[in-house]
Amino acid sequence: MIKNVTNYFSKSEIILWSLSVFSIIASFCIFDRENYLTLIASLTGVTSLIFNAKGNPFGQFLMIVFSLLYGIISYSFSYYGEMITYLGMTMPMAIFALISWLKNPYNGNKSEVKINSINKIEVAFMWLITIIITVIFYFILRAFNTANIIPSTISVTTSFLAVYLTFRRSSYYALAYAANDIVLIILWTMASITDLRYISVVVCFVAFFINDIYGFVNWERMKKRQNQ
Repeated sequence: MIKNVTNYFSKSEIILWSLSVFSIIASFCIFDRENYLTLIASLTGVTSLIFNAKGNPFGQFLMIVFSLLYGIISYSFSYYGEMITYLGMTMPMAIFALISWLKNPYNGNKSEVKINSINKIEVAFMWLITIIITVIFYFILRAFNTANIIPSTISVTTSFLAVYLTFRRSSYYALAYAANDIVLIILWTMASITDLRYISVVVCFVAFFINDIYGFVNWERMKKRQNQ
């Protein structure tokens, strides 16, 4: 089992995952020590990212689990935007993405998805749908008296871009998630002002940001290799 893992992941990927896990656990032990659901969600999320970086559909399965857990955590701090986004959009789209990735393996290899490129027309369509969804969600979030509504609305925008690009198997999904990570770092930093326990969530999304940047870099390498 361990040998299979070390053969599948590169040394740099193992180091990246290990440092991410260590930072998440350390911040939990220092600032939280109570909300084990947050710890489980963080570890699930960061593990999903390293699999996603390899184009492995298992990463999408873990993302479904993470979305459910994160939705519960967001509800606890009245971040209804995050709750609605992850339970009503990210989780369903992760299910569709999982199906899409399983249906499009690279050369029959079910552990690596075939990377896709989208044309300019689809990019324009994507942005049009994103704007419409952002406007709709803004009024929904306002109706729920969502805390920090502006960054919460921006989170909806970046989240939709991320899940759409993930579904379409574009390497730019990782950059969209990285943008979303920045928004979430800001959101949970605001939350940590009133409750230091949420610093562990901030550390979690910092780790996510680094992993998403790596995911984009690795998908670009994979795309180049697949196109040869």
